Amino acid sequence: MDIAGFLTILISVIFVNNFILSRFLGLCPFIGVSKQLGPAVSMGLAVTFVITTASTITWFIYTFILLPFHLEYLRTISFILVIASFVQFTEIVVQKKFPPLYKAFGVYLPLITVNCSVLGAAVLNTDMFFLHGKPIAGSLIKSIVQGFGAGVGFTLAMLLMAGIRERLEYAEVPACLKDIPITFIVGSLMSLAFLGFSGFKI
Repeated sequence: MDIAGFLTILISVIFVNNFILSRFLGLCPFIGVSKQLGPAVSMGLAVTFVITTASTITWFIYTFILLPFHLEYLRTISFILVIASFVQFTEIVVQKKFPPLYKAFGVYLPLITVNCSVLGAAVLNTDMFFLHGKPIAGSLIKSIVQGFGAGVGFTLAMLLMAGIRERLEYAEVPACLKDIPITFIVGSLMSLAFLGFSGFKI
């Protein structure tokens, strides 16, 4: 597969089909951790790592275990186990190596386990890059690229929202709209803006 094909996957998953703003997956950390740029970046990097790694491992599990033994119906539970394992691994590493970062994450780092954008990326890879029970050409690389792109798109959405919410701290927002209500309004407007990318033909 040429570079143009990889760029197509990246542009599609980052902008056109952004997991948060177009597919509406992973809204919990999007709302909860986007109050400041620092935690938003950290969460974005952690999710990118988990999505990319989970996309790789789930491809091998689906290709060499589930498909040969006709266990495709176990896809969801298998993928959840892989994601939970890598989230635990990430949490342990962050807790040991970066205690301040671990404290900044709070409860949201374990929430990556139930972050539907991670599971959504793994399931989407099997739906897009497998045909008639077999992986298409370049399926593994495409899955990894799409997983990485999904993480980048997640991080981009987090950064945009965090930047806007930091500015809103200095704005005169009506009391009834402060915090969560204005966050949902901003998120809706961002989603509408990203819908403009769907008009591009890639």
